[in-house]
Amino acid sequence: MSNLIQSPETQHRIYFQDCDMLGHLNNARYFDYFLNAREDHSTTHYSLNMGELAREQQAAWVITKHHISYLKPARQGTEVRICSQLIHFDNSRLVLEMQMRSDDGLRLLALLWSEMAFVSTPDGTRTDHSNALMDLLDELDVDGVSYDPDGFDERVKEVRQQLKKQRREA
Repeated sequence: MSNLIQSPETQHRIYFQDCDMLGHLNNARYFDYFLNAREDHSTTHYSLNMGELAREQQAAWVITKHHISYLKPARQGTEVRICSQLIHFDNSRLVLEMQMRSDDGLRLLALLWSEMAFVSTPDGTRTDHSNALMDLLDELDVDGVSYDPDGFDERVKEVRQQLKKQRREA
């Protein structure tokens, strides 16, 4: 596989049923929107079906930690862009970054880091990625993002500054 899209993005509509009384996307529903978008991205761009992968490898990624920053409300009835990218991995772990942006892509509404461990499905213990998975992860790992486990707030600030610069240039 070559020339894979490292940071795919898709449009999503914010549904009434997912919102609070103020018409803002409920905080807990952000996770559903982000994880569903990533599943769509993995299926569409990398031909990865997580269920099939779990059966074939007898292992799957489980979330061990989330870092999320809610910056601006995602309002009921609006369209948002969700992009996802792999920003770190090793032999048995990975970190995904997912961003929810305004419809024009120029305002950051929320940013999520999801840390995951690859675990064997029969016994639930951490296991190593296969060589083929390591090759794929290496190809998907975004070069422009330096991952620091304690650098989440700094990353949010960096993305917001990049988008502010893009807005000024537009």
